[in-house]
Amino acid sequence: MKKRIALLGSTGSIGINTLKVISSLSKKFEITALSADSNIKVLSDQARIFHPKVLCVRDSALAGKLKAFAPSGVKILSGADGLDEIVSRIDVDMVIFAISGSSCISPLIRAIKKRKGIALANKESLVSAGSIVMPLAKKNNVSIIPIDSEHSAIFQCLEGKRPFLNKIYLTATGGPLLDIPKKRFDSFSRNFILKHPKWKMGSKISVDSATMMNKGLEVIEARWLFDIEESGIEVLVHPEAAVHSMIELIDGTVFAQISLPDMRLPIQYAITHPGRFCSEVEFLNFSEIKNLSFRKPDTGKFPCLRLAREALKKGATDPAVLNAADEEAVKSYLKGGIKFSRIPSVIEKVLERHKRIIKEPSIGDIMAAESWAKEETLKLCR
Repeated sequence: MKKRIALLGSTGSIGINTLKVISSLSKKFEITALSADSNIKVLSDQARIFHPKVLCVRDSALAGKLKAFAPSGVKILSGADGLDEIVSRIDVDMVIFAISGSSCISPLIRAIKKRKGIALANKESLVSAGSIVMPLAKKNNVSIIPIDSEHSAIFQCLEGKRPFLNKIYLTATGGPLLDIPKKRFDSFSRNFILKHPKWKMGSKISVDSATMMNKGLEVIEARWLFDIEESGIEVLVHPEAAVHSMIELIDGTVFAQISLPDMRLPIQYAITHPGRFCSEVEFLNFSEIKNLSFRKPDTGKFPCLRLAREALKKGATDPAVLNAADEEAVKSYLKGGIKFSRIPSVIEKVLERHKRIIKEPSIGDIMAAESWAKEETLKLCR
């Protein structure tokens, strides 16, 4: 039987690449449900190609507009309730979380409780609520398979080796500002900042890559995904983006996952695990690789990585505050409200103002902390 897929966030870059993978493996997968934030035109086009039973958008107003575009007979839902309904359906075997932001947390928790297969491309759910999500997954015997290229690489390298793990190496390209002096950061246009040297991504994650906050969030994500302390996670700048991450075992052996930078590979592995199938991705030609270089990140130049590590060490709701402050600061930058160089300083100020310590926060505590952090960030960005 075909595996029945619910794809949440089908109109973003991860969602679009996921549909490409599913098209290439159409004998093994079928789409039951698709969701998008607001791009109803692309969503309706996808519905005509993949014939889902259900579509979901951000709110009821968009759902009303979607009815004019969507194929007849498709059930249209909206909001958080719509996502919760999708992940609860008996005709959904696996949920692919390609939506961004903390709106992922509620449907992710529900999907875990319903014991669905889970492929996760959302960082925020583990950054803010990893201490809740991962124990719940373990309790329900649910495997969360990462789609993010670095975490997919670690996941693949770790298979059969977890008891012997000593260290994780997360690789980072360094983004578009890697070799540019910090004093010149604000002289570059937003278009330059958004043009990642290796990956084609959305605006928010592209800015996070330029500040290296993205790698900081990945450190927190890795801590929960792989049950390893912050001290066991090392970041290495690797501009060539051929080595997607590595693990070091207790005897000093290092395993690396190496491939061309194409998101279809980790997506395909996540949905076909534990099997492997031919893909449409070009194979790596080692004779064309002139250099594989690694260096330590400069946290003085890119303080967001330091801020993320500090938030992880403090724990409680600090990672949620970090995540929310970053989200709002990046929004402000993209709208022209603040300069690029102010993003880390705004986030640091919000973290300094965060005084409420809850050792074992609930989802409500996490949501409250994020809401507070967003308000504080907005004040600082005015």
